Amino acid sequence: MRIKTIVIILITFFITILLMQNTGTVKFTILFKDVYISKLVMLTLVSVFGFILGFLVGRPKRITRLGGDFTDPYQTDDKTDTLSDEDKEYIN
Repeated sequence: MRIKTIVIILITFFITILLMQNTGTVKFTILFKDVYISKLVMLTLVSVFGFILGFLVGRPKRITRLGGDFTDPYQTDDKTDTLSDEDKEYIN
């Protein structure tokens, strides 16, 4: 297994233990309103939100170019051999 897989398994294991140990009810104040919610639910919501945020930030970005790739319409020679005769002699 790769190290990344092992780290993900360990983090999931520790989050599961943390969630199972915190099942009591806690008062949260959200915009001047008291809300009683289980620690289990709140920690689960925060963990899921953190995972989604980490996934979105950590993924590679796609590069989009406006107008597509530029190709010179006046270039007609497709020379793949760009070595001079002196360079060819030197290599041989």
